Amino acid sequence: MTKNIKTFCVKADPTPNILYPISSPRTYDCIISGMGCAGLSLAVHMIRSGAFTEKKILLIDREEKTLNDRTWCFWETGKGLFEDVVCKKWEKVWFHANGYSDLKNLSPYAYKMIRGKDYYKYCLDIIQAHPNIEILYADIQRIGNSGSNAFVEAGGMMYSAAYVFNSILFHPPVISPKKHHLLQHFKGWIIETKDDRFKTNEATLMDFRPSQEHGTTFVYVMPFSPRRALVEYTLFSPELLQDDGYDEGLKNYIEQQLGISEYVVHEQEFGVIPMTNHRFQERDGRIIHMGTAGGQTKPSSGFTFRFIQKQSARIVQSFLQHGHPFDLKVVGKQRFDWYDSVLLNILSNQTLDGWFVFRQLFKNNHPCRILKFLDNETGIIEEMKLMYSLPQWPFMKAGFRELYT
Repeated sequence: MTKNIKTFCVKADPTPNILYPISSPRTYDCIISGMGCAGLSLAVHMIRSGAFTEKKILLIDREEKTLNDRTWCFWETGKGLFEDVVCKKWEKVWFHANGYSDLKNLSPYAYKMIRGKDYYKYCLDIIQAHPNIEILYADIQRIGNSGSNAFVEAGGMMYSAAYVFNSILFHPPVISPKKHHLLQHFKGWIIETKDDRFKTNEATLMDFRPSQEHGTTFVYVMPFSPRRALVEYTLFSPELLQDDGYDEGLKNYIEQQLGISEYVVHEQEFGVIPMTNHRFQERDGRIIHMGTAGGQTKPSSGFTFRFIQKQSARIVQSFLQHGHPFDLKVVGKQRFDWYDSVLLNILSNQTLDGWFVFRQLFKNNHPCRILKFLDNETGIIEEMKLMYSLPQWPFMKAGFRELYT
C-alpha cells in the first residue's frame, strides 16, 4: 500500500452546458488524445503519483503502437522515471569538428537511449493494470471546447471530459515571416560488423567532419555492442534531401570516418523535427497541448523527451496543488526562448557555420554546463560564460534583432 499520497478534486461545472453534434457523449475526468511519447508519459506520471486512481481517464489513438518506429536519446542525472526501459547509456561521448576532437566525460550526466517499441510496451503494461483507465483505438477527427468541458471526436463518436491533453498536431503551424523555421531531419541505420569495431562505453554525440554542403550536418554513433551500433546522419536545413542523399551520407561516414567497409544494415529510421521559434499554443480553454504540438521540442536542438517529462510533471503537480492542470509556468522560459531564437537567427541567416558554433561551445565549456543549458536549467552566470565562449559581435547583432522583431 502506498502511503502519503495526495488526492485532488477536479474543479469543473457539475452540470456543464454542452452542445455536441452527436448526442450523449461518454464522459471522463481526463482524455489523452494521442498515445505517442507525450500522451503515454503523462499517463505514467499520473499513475506514479497515486492521485488519479478514482479518476476516469480515456486514452485515444488511431492504432496500437507495436513497431520500433523511433529512438529517443536524452541526458539526465541519476535514475529517471523510465530508467527500466533505457536500453543503453553512456557517460563518455566524442565530439568532432574541424581541428578539434575530444572525448568528453559527462558525469554526473549519462546519455541515454530508449527505443520506441520498448517504451510503448512498458507504458501500456503499466496503464493496462489500472481499471480506471480505458484505451480506445480510433481515428481522431477533432478536439474542441464546449461549455465548461472539452471534447474529442473519434471514430464518429464524441467523448467529453473536464480536460483534454492533446499531442496531435492536426495542421502544420502557420509560421510568420518574422519567425525562423528550419528542419532537423535525419536517417539512421543500425549496422552490424563482422568483427569488433565499437567501444561500447563511448558514444559519438556530434561529428561535424562530414561535408557541410547541404547545411549544418553531423553524425552521431551509439554503440550497443562491439559489433552493433546506431549511426545517424543529421542535418539542420530548410529543405529535406532526396532519399539517396541520406544513404550516401551514411555510407560515406561509415566507410571514411569509421573505416568500416563490410557491414549489414538491420534496421533504419527516418525523422523530421521542427526547429522554429514559432510559439505553439500550450493551452486552449480546457485543452492542454503536449509534446511538439505544445511547444515542447527545443527549438535550437530538436530534443524533446526531457521537456515532455517536465511538462507531464508540471501537469500532475498543478492538479495536486490546485485541482486543475493550468499552473504550467516555467521560470526563465522567456530568456531561454530568446537564446533559442538567437541561435536560429545565426543558423537561418548563415551568419556563422553551425559546426563552428558547436565547436566553440564544446571546446571552451565543460560538457555538463552545455547539457544543463540545453535543458533550460542554467543560471545567468553560467549562461554568460557560455556566451563569452562564442563570437561576440555576430551573436550580439542576432540578439538585438530578436529583441526587436
